[in-house]
Amino acid sequence: MNNRKKGSEKEDMAAEYLVHEGARILDRNYRTRMGEIDIVADDAGTICFIEVKYRKSEAKGTPAEAVDSRKQFTICRVADHYRMTRRLAEDRAYRFDVIGITGSEMHWYKNAFSYVIL
Repeated sequence: MNNRKKGSEKEDMAAEYLVHEGARILDRNYRTRMGEIDIVADDAGTICFIEVKYRKSEAKGTPAEAVDSRKQFTICRVADHYRMTRRLAEDRAYRFDVIGITGSEMHWYKNAFSYVIL
């Protein structure tokens, strides 16, 4: 299976997991020329910008560790674009999460990183 197809499959699994956990999916694969956010969800009134990362094993680190500062910066810029185009209030609750999948285990890291300013 190629990486794009595998990534899409893991994102589908993550979206199902989020719904099972009570979140509402607002968008998937939100793209701009700056980058992409895998999933945008509403978790009890908090808008969550979620990166999905998969690793076969943790031999090269955890999936959450793969969301480095450069990726965080990109996600924050795309989140700004999302909020602007959707006209979401500045004072609304926002969060940056990571769903890490290792093998068949999934973990939702809520508030995995803060808004990044460079």
